[in-house]
Amino acid sequence: MQIGLLMETAQTHQKLAEASLERLEAHTRGLDTVVRAAIRQALIEELRPVHNEARRAEQALRAVRRAANWKVALLGPSFALLSLALGYGMARWIVPSPGEIAELRETVAQLEARGGKMDLRTCGKNSERLCVRVDPKAPHYGEQGDYCVVKGY
Repeated sequence: MQIGLLMETAQTHQKLAEASLERLEAHTRGLDTVVRAAIRQALIEELRPVHNEARRAEQALRAVRRAANWKVALLGPSFALLSLALGYGMARWIVPSPGEIAELRETVAQLEARGGKMDLRTCGKNSERLCVRVDPKAPHYGEQGDYCVVKGY
């Protein structure tokens, strides 16, 4: 009978121990949920300033982009106008005016009248002589007939 009572007591203690273990497991699960919530809340609290800084950085970058867009919008046409002005100025400086072209044409005509169209070359064995192309059909001039008409005149 004592063994039966001992067995019954052991069984009661075992049931109590199992019930305590189940309550402990339930408590552990509840504690896990509470700890996770606390960690999540702490993380949110700690990351809030980082989030605010990121938002301010984003706003600053957007402002920089808007300013850069305005600068590009203003500088692009400005550089284009500057390039056109420089090109026009260089053309005015380098290309002669109509009056200068007329003067140059007059000078060329005077040079042509004075023999500017002559075909001069160096002739001879070692190209040591100066030669001119003459018109073989034209009459010869001079006391000895040793002057010829230059071709084209």
